[in-house]
Amino acid sequence: MDSYHFGFLLNLTDSQLATLAGLFDHPDPIDVSVLGGRTAATAAQLDGIGPVIIKHYRRGGLLRYFIKDRYLNFGKTRSQREFELLDIVGALGINIPQPIAYAHRGRILYRAWLVTREIHQPLSLARLSLQDEKKASTTMASVIEQISLLIQNDILHVDLHPGNVVVDVREQVYLLDFDKGRVYHGSRQNLKDRYLARWQRAVNKHGLPEMLTDILQAGLS
Repeated sequence: MDSYHFGFLLNLTDSQLATLAGLFDHPDPIDVSVLGGRTAATAAQLDGIGPVIIKHYRRGGLLRYFIKDRYLNFGKTRSQREFELLDIVGALGINIPQPIAYAHRGRILYRAWLVTREIHQPLSLARLSLQDEKKASTTMASVIEQISLLIQNDILHVDLHPGNVVVDVREQVYLLDFDKGRVYHGSRQNLKDRYLARWQRAVNKHGLPEMLTDILQAGLS
């Protein structure tokens, strides 16, 4: 436990922190890969909290073949930055998984984890669009509302695509994966254009229905 550095908003007990630390070292990963993503995650039950998801940070690009899950420490870790952004974004009324805790281990090179409350039976918009295009089309109204809130509050989600939008069993829309996200200092028109361009690339690359882009573009105009 002493080798882990935790941060959290809720008051977590030593027992809860020990449970999390054990899952960091001995993960039972679940498949959360969407549109070719590299995220690894562990589903767990945390006493007093309920079902949670533990995100394990993984590298991309060629470097992942040499250093899969370690990062150079230059101040705040990736998990801390994402945790703090989720707290800000959630307070703005944007639907995100509730952040529970973040952690890292190591000094110069560190590994990192983010703990959020589990979304019940999530289905990505990407998968929904391939299974039921009509329902996905209806869901886009809520997606536009969420992305509009990001733009109005100058929040950049650097990888916003239909795989990082999920719908729960109550048909509530959530935005996932705010890693590397930040407050955007350019114009809101540029921010909107960035969102549309990233969204369009994903739709084209993965053969998703073109209506996902058409509806989003019309809704943000």
